[in-house]
Amino acid sequence: MAELRLLLFSLSILFSSSLCCPDDQKLALLHFKSSLLDSINSSTQYSLSSLDSWDASSDCCHWDLVTCSSRSNSRKVVALHLNSLVLAEQPIPIPSMALSPLSLIKSLMLLDISSNYIVGEIPPGVFSNLSKLVHLDMMQNNFSGSIPPHIFHLRYLQYLDMSSNLLNGAISKEVGSLLNLGVLKLDDNSLGGYIPEEIGNLTKLQQLNLRSNNFFGMIPSSVLFLKELEILELRDNSLSMEIPKDIGDLTNLTTLALSGNRLTGGITSSIQKLHKLETLRLENNVLSGGIPTWLFDIKSLKDLFLGGNNLTWNNTVNLEPKCMLAQLSLSSCRLAGRIPDWISTQKDLVFLDLSKNKLEGPFPEWVAEMDIGSIFLSDNNLTGSLPPRLFRSESLSVLALSRNSFSGELPSNIGDAIKVMILVFSGNNFSGQIPESISKIYRLLLLDLSGNRFSGNIPDFRPNALLAYIDLSYNEFSGEIPVIFSQETRILSLGKNMFSGKLPSNLTDLNNLEHLDLHDNRIAGELPMSLSQMSTLQVLNLRNNNLEGSIPSNLTNLTSLRILDVSNNNLSGEIPAKMGNLVGMIDTPNTFRSVSDMFTFPIEFSDLIVNWKKSKQGLSSHSLEIYSLLDLSKNQLSGQLPASLGHLKGLKLLNISYNHLSGKIPATYGNLESLESLDLSHNRLSGSIPRTLSKLQELTTLDVSNNKLEGQIPVGGQMDTMNDPNSYANNSGLCGFQIQLPCPPEQPQVNQPEADDSWFSWQGAGIGYSVGFFATITIILVSGCIRLPPQNRHRPHRRQRV
Repeated sequence: MAELRLLLFSLSILFSSSLCCPDDQKLALLHFKSSLLDSINSSTQYSLSSLDSWDASSDCCHWDLVTCSSRSNSRKVVALHLNSLVLAEQPIPIPSMALSPLSLIKSLMLLDISSNYIVGEIPPGVFSNLSKLVHLDMMQNNFSGSIPPHIFHLRYLQYLDMSSNLLNGAISKEVGSLLNLGVLKLDDNSLGGYIPEEIGNLTKLQQLNLRSNNFFGMIPSSVLFLKELEILELRDNSLSMEIPKDIGDLTNLTTLALSGNRLTGGITSSIQKLHKLETLRLENNVLSGGIPTWLFDIKSLKDLFLGGNNLTWNNTVNLEPKCMLAQLSLSSCRLAGRIPDWISTQKDLVFLDLSKNKLEGPFPEWVAEMDIGSIFLSDNNLTGSLPPRLFRSESLSVLALSRNSFSGELPSNIGDAIKVMILVFSGNNFSGQIPESISKIYRLLLLDLSGNRFSGNIPDFRPNALLAYIDLSYNEFSGEIPVIFSQETRILSLGKNMFSGKLPSNLTDLNNLEHLDLHDNRIAGELPMSLSQMSTLQVLNLRNNNLEGSIPSNLTNLTSLRILDVSNNNLSGEIPAKMGNLVGMIDTPNTFRSVSDMFTFPIEFSDLIVNWKKSKQGLSSHSLEIYSLLDLSKNQLSGQLPASLGHLKGLKLLNISYNHLSGKIPATYGNLESLESLDLSHNRLSGSIPRTLSKLQELTTLDVSNNKLEGQIPVGGQMDTMNDPNSYANNSGLCGFQIQLPCPPEQPQVNQPEADDSWFSWQGAGIGYSVGFFATITIILVSGCIRLPPQNRHRPHRRQRV
């Protein structure tokens, strides 16, 4: 028995050794694991458990994520499934050079390194050795630079996915060498230039995805050679000219997505030959002409997006669709009258966008009964109240009805729509109280009821709800500011109501709050010291209230703050010198996250209204990350302007007008390199305007009127364009060409000849006279016209005095 066991053991060793992966490949994989660990070991919290089985004492063919050849005479590695290797709370960057050891596994046919946050350029030598690759997936990393030419030399390649990276540059004409390619996905990068004509060589291609790049020019005619093509995805580029006239020759197409470009002309009639077409996306181009009714005769059609063009719907057509649509967008297609009845035949509809048209009448009961998931009817002329049946839907997730003429109270059963994530009713005539049941909608992420006539109490939202965006501004709410909101609240807009009382101290409980807007209310009392605890706050708007007391110095603890507007209150005392330490205004970070990022369709948010360059303007909430503003105007602030404000290099607007500030304008304000608007008017400032302001290359608006300033207005740079006399009015001592008042010479000269008006320009007198005088003396000396005595040649030249 012992001898039998020894024999079996010996055979097992002999057999297993013949089926092990090659030593060089095993070492290469271990080297890759080591490189990976070296690059992430500095991170404290991560998991690399998927590579736990990669151990030097075992056969690599038995390792997780590794597949070896099944041939009896070879056990070479043929596939590596290395996607999502590192699990961590925050992405951990992996340098692209960590991939280098993989180049030694020349037998590889499949390599998946997707979703790993690999950074840097693609190493030039990694893929040149992997000539047997059939499947290469590099999606969702941070690869940068251009696509290396050797990628296009992988002649066996059938699947290539490099989407969702940071790749740039043009696509090489060598892409036409990938003759076996069936799938090419390069979407969500920064690639640009023309789509090469050589793309037409890839006659086996079934899927071409170049969405969300910077390609321009026409769609290459060679695309028509791709007879096997099923998916053509070219959305969100800058492609122009017309849709290829014979696009209908690609009879295998199931998806034709060309939206978000600059395509012109009409909808080509050849599309009606696409009998397998399921998705047609042409929205947001410059297409014109009528919408052909034959589109609805394509029986396979499920998703039709035509909005955002110059297309025209025939409102008299009697349509009987042969298709059964799941998604329909006809926004801005000139629909008029009632919502078309033929839509009621589309029983599978889950997405309906008829926004930006001229639709009239009430909300149809039959639309409410269809249980549509997403309904967009904003920017029409719809009237009446909402049917309660709408909120008994088991599918409703998005309801956008902004800027219509709906009225009445919201149905009390609105909370029955438990799957709703977005409710946008702004700019209507809804009135009454917000139904209490709305607070029961756990999945609600965004609630915009702004610009109506709601009043009464605001419901208490559950702290554990998901509600992140709340806009109840421009209504008739009163009483104290409500504070019971979701812990997930990031944007809270309650401006232009009639709230009173003090700022509640427990606003600090909203740990994720980024945007707090309470402008135009009746809020009184002092700014609470507890505001400094709101570390995530980026926007704080308290304009037009009754706040008093001083500005807390610890407000500078708000390191994320980029927009602060406390104008038109009764704040007093000095401006804290520490305000120059507001980190978010020094180097404005691009960290603003939009709630809309989680949706595949556009969501509109109310703009942030600010006093921008002498007028009230709205700053889009989609691009607030580019703004940094500080508005302390119309208060009772005194003392001097802090020189430290000159540190806020990210500021685009600085307004401290209508206060009681004195002293000089600090020269450090010339360091505000991003500043576009500076308003220091209506104070008691004295001295001269610092010459350093001429360094402000972005400045377009300046107002220092109604102060006690004197001296010459600086010249050079943008200061030469600041020539509105009203901007300098009521400063008795100012002079300069900007106000058409010449400055007196700094020091009068002896025997100065009379100025000849034909050549003398007073505009440069302030500095040009003294410079010109010394330049003249220098020229004379150099030319030898005047010879100084030897003992005076190296002494400073003195001006003669009168």
